[in-house]
Amino acid sequence: MKIVIVGGVAGGMSAAARARRLDESAEIVVLDRGEHVSWASCGLPYHVGGEIPEADDLLVQTPDKLRAALNLDVRTRHDVVGLDTAARRLTVLTDDGTDTVDYDALILSPGARAVRPPLDGLDSSRVHTLRSIDDATALREQLDRGAGRAVVLGAGFIGLEAAETLAARGLDVTVVELSSHVLPPLEHEVAWRVTAELERIGVTVRTGLAATAVEQGADHDTVVLADGTRLPADVVVLSVGVRPDTAVFEQAGIATDRGALVIDEHGRTNVDGVWAVGDAVTSTDAVTGLRRPVALAGPANRAGRLVADDILRPGSARPLPPTLSTAVVRVGELTAAATGADRAALRATDVYFHTLHLHPSHHVGWFPGAEQIHMMIHFRAGDGVLLGAQAVGRAGVDKRIDVLATAIRGGMTVADLVDLDLAYAPPYGAAKDPVNLAGMAASNVLDGTLHIWHVDQLEEVRRDALVLDVRSTAEFASGHIPGSLNIPHTELRERLGEVTAAAKGHPVRVLCASGVRSNIAHRVLAQAGFDSASLSGGMLTLRAALGQAADDLLISTAPAETAEAAEPRTVR
Repeated sequence: MKIVIVGGVAGGMSAAARARRLDESAEIVVLDRGEHVSWASCGLPYHVGGEIPEADDLLVQTPDKLRAALNLDVRTRHDVVGLDTAARRLTVLTDDGTDTVDYDALILSPGARAVRPPLDGLDSSRVHTLRSIDDATALREQLDRGAGRAVVLGAGFIGLEAAETLAARGLDVTVVELSSHVLPPLEHEVAWRVTAELERIGVTVRTGLAATAVEQGADHDTVVLADGTRLPADVVVLSVGVRPDTAVFEQAGIATDRGALVIDEHGRTNVDGVWAVGDAVTSTDAVTGLRRPVALAGPANRAGRLVADDILRPGSARPLPPTLSTAVVRVGELTAAATGADRAALRATDVYFHTLHLHPSHHVGWFPGAEQIHMMIHFRAGDGVLLGAQAVGRAGVDKRIDVLATAIRGGMTVADLVDLDLAYAPPYGAAKDPVNLAGMAASNVLDGTLHIWHVDQLEEVRRDALVLDVRSTAEFASGHIPGSLNIPHTELRERLGEVTAAAKGHPVRVLCASGVRSNIAHRVLAQAGFDSASLSGGMLTLRAALGQAADDLLISTAPAETAEAAEPRTVR
């Protein structure tokens, strides 16, 4: 059998390696238009910044190594420009001219191209994308020649990694994002903390704005924004998204959906003998069932392996698993990560769900170095099946998101999270790990022990309920909701009469710093007969959800130094 693979990197090379391990006699040919066929695209920003010193450090394999180890015929600088599915033949453009390659089985792994919006000036030599080693090398060489100002267009994962590394090199960096917040896949209260960290490391963030042009100049370019702002730039990083690179195959009759190749559960296209994997295909979302491209290396690697199984072991190959789009990014000292569905995706379905915020320490607070993890989870009402999770913090974030991703894959409920037996020692976690705590709090929501309210209900709550703040008097003075009543939770049992008088028969909506004390207060109130609910995530979530608007809403009645001392701090 002759297996031809178009495109290397994650999906293509995973398929090639697996195919060889399954069949020593197969002829396996890999065609790639670039100079490299197996490289770590996720490391490109870190090469630009110097954390990965040499470009060669990004090379996972070379054609010679692949030939020696796996007997693969890897041909770089081979650009597939035509496909005849009836004849099972590819037309390939090489340095020596046009050639043809026949196949018995064809795996398409063409990846995606960087989106280039219709802006004047994007042909400037100062405008760079980050999709290949050559891209990273060109950007780094320009920085080495001297650059003081950078504009990053797009605040997705690659855009923010680029912004971080450019700021670390001492450049004056501005990030421009069309969406309302950075990292659009994240919930806004998680993304707000990333924005704050970007600003802390010196990056200027402009959201809700589009660039309208790049004006080229002799000494520098100028990025013009929709509001008229003009940003001088010695380098511009274009990172506004990617588009499946599938035109050649679509013309050959391979079915597509919005440019992405349509595949079945085994990676087969609509054409016999043709499979597809990677960034260029539609993937099924594990939670919502929606189909869309997912430009992540993990799913591409796993799909490549399973496609090779389907070609060489038909009938016994496992289907491609639906994806959770689990992702993680470092920004400054923060880590942000997500898995599963977010609120927007869930609201587009008919699923009724709950959202819960919590802010536990990544290990026990009494051991030095404890850091808060700001977590949120979504779970299905009724049965408590976990649907999605996001988190941001300085430590322990990736570990918890990985556990929650595993739980979602396994169809676990929030009650199951309570019972997870996770590793504990003081430097690593707590006897009640943040994942266990999330399960406990969510289980309380499901069985009615805990009633919660959310920041997006604030206007309604202020109008129709008594807001009871159960933080200390110093914390209350540092910033509180106008009209709220302050009774520290340790005094509440003796002061219920004050609550009755202030509520005047209206509901009571409780809050504290993170939701722990307000939960205690809620249980006291509920058992005393009050219509009570606790703010999910407390004041920490409220400030994150409102962003800068929180400063306009909250009233501070304490001197600055007192207010600062009153804020809850993470033990370091």
